[in-house]
Amino acid sequence: MKKEIYITDYNCVTPLGFDVSSNWNALLEGKSGVALHKIIENQEPFYASMIDELENEFTKFFIDQDFTRLEKMFLLSLKPLVEKHQISNETAFILSTTKGNISLLKNQNTLPEGVFLSSLAQKIADFFGFKTKPIVVSNACVSGVMAIAVAKNMIQAGKYKDAFVIAGDEISEFVISGFNSFQAIGAEICKPYDKNRDGINIGEATAAVYITSELNQNEKFSFKVLGDSAINDANHISGPSRTGDGLFASIKNAIEEANTPTEKIDFISAHGTATIYNDEMEAIAFNRMELQDVPLNSMKGYYGHCLGASGLLESIISMESALNNTLIPSKNFEEIGTSQALNIIKENQPAEIKYILKTASGFGGCNAAIVLEKC
Repeated sequence: MKKEIYITDYNCVTPLGFDVSSNWNALLEGKSGVALHKIIENQEPFYASMIDELENEFTKFFIDQDFTRLEKMFLLSLKPLVEKHQISNETAFILSTTKGNISLLKNQNTLPEGVFLSSLAQKIADFFGFKTKPIVVSNACVSGVMAIAVAKNMIQAGKYKDAFVIAGDEISEFVISGFNSFQAIGAEICKPYDKNRDGINIGEATAAVYITSELNQNEKFSFKVLGDSAINDANHISGPSRTGDGLFASIKNAIEEANTPTEKIDFISAHGTATIYNDEMEAIAFNRMELQDVPLNSMKGYYGHCLGASGLLESIISMESALNNTLIPSKNFEEIGTSQALNIIKENQPAEIKYILKTASGFGGCNAAIVLEKC
């Protein structure tokens, strides 16, 4: 019999706040971090979600300034968890990111050491005194969800007893230029699943969770990670499968491992980037799984698309929803813009949430899903 795996603690650093409670209160009030920002010289401002007051917050807790902006975000998100949970020789440290310290490449003729993801992970691990070799998960925008799955499977395999998982990405010229080249960035605030959606808003955040197989009486909450799956549909370097094959298979496998019938799923925290093809693909996949009636939201209207952080951050918010028995609306949604129906949440509403499905999709055809159970 497999070990039961639990998430018992979490934290996040986002444009809506430097802890979970600040974020949750902002979401209840319908606040969004998305606003006009000028990131690249000689280009017009565009909608994005950026963290303000990072330096002021960082100096409240840390003295050493020898960290990049992204590293400071990571340190702030992980610090409260490390202070509450012991690090042993059997504790895994898993870092999820898509671009890491890519900003270090600007105006450089050589590769700085900090740009390598392994170096980034080791620097954070060393600061907090982790004893095991860091694990890096970098698989486009499913990275945050996959990092939870990696921790779960590593602990079940007996490689570790517990794990700290962090995920993060920052807004950079590199990221903006890349998404611009795909003509994927919206001219307006993003509207996931809405018929008038025109593309994504980039966001930035870091998030952290503590995962263990051993519960203790001091935990304020716990969520079982019941099932997970990641499937690559190999459809296109940037375009999702029109039939939703990869996401459908990921959801199917995760639900089967969780041994949880689809009718028991209370809530779906979806990817919902507000691009034409992604939202349509998700609608097809959810309908193929007969999940079209389950309440669903996308958090991109609040946070933008936070790349490697999005899956972990949105998992945290979905668990907070379950703890508070409240469904958060999919911001900016007005009228369905997909060929198949979805039950998009339109306003704050009370709900008993026990089983959560979290999904993500990304470039290269990757798709991932996890099933969580509130204990």
